[in-house]
Amino acid sequence: MLNHIDLMGRLTRDPELRYTQSQLPVVSFSIAVDRDFGGRDGSERQTDFIDIVAWRSTAEFVSKYFTKGSMAVVSGRLQIRDWTDRDGNKRRSAEVVADNVYFGESKRSRDENGGAAPRGGSDGYQSRGSSYQSYDNAPSASAFSELNDTDGDLPF
Repeated sequence: MLNHIDLMGRLTRDPELRYTQSQLPVVSFSIAVDRDFGGRDGSERQTDFIDIVAWRSTAEFVSKYFTKGSMAVVSGRLQIRDWTDRDGNKRRSAEVVADNVYFGESKRSRDENGGAAPRGGSDGYQSRGSSYQSYDNAPSASAFSELNDTDGDLPF
């Protein structure tokens, strides 16, 4: 059986970090995800608001680097929970349990568009377990030098 979901959307509120009784970090937030199509009559695209929960280092990562309005890519699994409300009514809710959360846009594009900035640190990182991996592998401008070869032959 396969239960895997990938979503990309903007946070609708700041992430809420809490700790369980055994001091496990857990964060909850929701993202707004546009559907790929509009209405039959050509109306605007519809938006779904999806609840997300993340645990451990992924929870701490989201809490530290994401705020309301940030673009996030969430990879995880769909979970359906049955529960009883205060009035004794049976309820059912769906949420995504995030395994990985990635930045959905660069810091530069977020700043240019007036979007939310992360709560510290630099951009270009993802959460995966307890490690953070950089996606910014481009060499700096100083790593290149101009070739001054007048005869047109390459030096290699």
